[in-house]
Amino acid sequence: MPDFLIVEQDGPVVTLTMNQPESRNPLTGNTAVPEFLAAIERIHDDRGVRCVILTANGPSFSAGGNIREMKRQATPEVSEMDIRHEYRRGIQRLTLALFNLEVPVIAAVNGHAIGAGLDLACMCDIRIASDQAKFAESFIRLGIIPGDGGAWLLPRIVGMSRAAELAFTGDMIDAQQALAWNLVSRVVPAEELLPAARELAGRIAQHASHGIRLTKRLMREAIHSRLDTVLELSAVFQAVSHKTADHSEAVDAFLEKRAPRFG
Repeated sequence: MPDFLIVEQDGPVVTLTMNQPESRNPLTGNTAVPEFLAAIERIHDDRGVRCVILTANGPSFSAGGNIREMKRQATPEVSEMDIRHEYRRGIQRLTLALFNLEVPVIAAVNGHAIGAGLDLACMCDIRIASDQAKFAESFIRLGIIPGDGGAWLLPRIVGMSRAAELAFTGDMIDAQQALAWNLVSRVVPAEELLPAARELAGRIAQHASHGIRLTKRLMREAIHSRLDTVLELSAVFQAVSHKTADHSEAVDAFLEKRAPRFG
C-alpha cells in the first residue's frame, strides 16, 4: 500500500495530501497517524516553513475512522483498556500534534469530511471548502462518540448549539451551510480549491517566520487562558519579537517603501 501522506514543499509552504482515495482517506487502521506525526515533527524543526496546506486526493477529504477497525474493536478479544490505549496512542496524538503545530494550517476540504475527518479539519486554523464538500459529525450514527477531541474543537468553531445539533443528529451539511455556520471561511469551485489555498498560504508565508509562529501560539493559548495571562504572555512574545533581525528588516522595509527580505 502506498504512503498515506504525500508531502510536498514549495519554498515556505508545505502541502500534505492524504492519498488513499479508494478507501476515502481513513485516519485509523493504516499508517495515517504515524505519517502525520513524522511530517508535523519535520515542519516544527524547519524554521523556513511558514504555512501548511492539508488536503486530499479523490472525492473525499476523509471518511474518518475505518469501519473494519471499529468492527475489530467490538470483538471480545479487544478490551476496553486496549481501546483506550489505542485512542491515546493513535488518533489523539494526531489531534494534539496538529492542533499545537506552530505553523498555520489551512484545510482545503475537497469533498466529504465525515466524523474524524471533520474533526481533522477542525484541528486546522483555516478551512476552505470546495463547493462539493460535505460535513458531518457522524459518530452518533455508529453508536460512538467523538473520541478524537471533536467535542472540544467543534463548539469553539461553530458555537455550542450548532455543534450539538451536528453531534446529536449526525446530519450532513453542505459547503454553503458550513459557510453560514462559520465552519469554513470561504467556499470556492472545486477546480479553484488548491489555487485558493495556495494564494492564501502565500499571503501568510510572506511574513516573518517567528511572527507567524508566535502569533499562532498566542491565539492557541488564548482559547483557554484569562485575559491577564494572555497579556503577560503577549508582553514576553513581543519582547522576543522586537529583538529579531526580521523585525528590524520589516521596519526598515516599511520606512524605505520596499518589500521586506526575511532570512
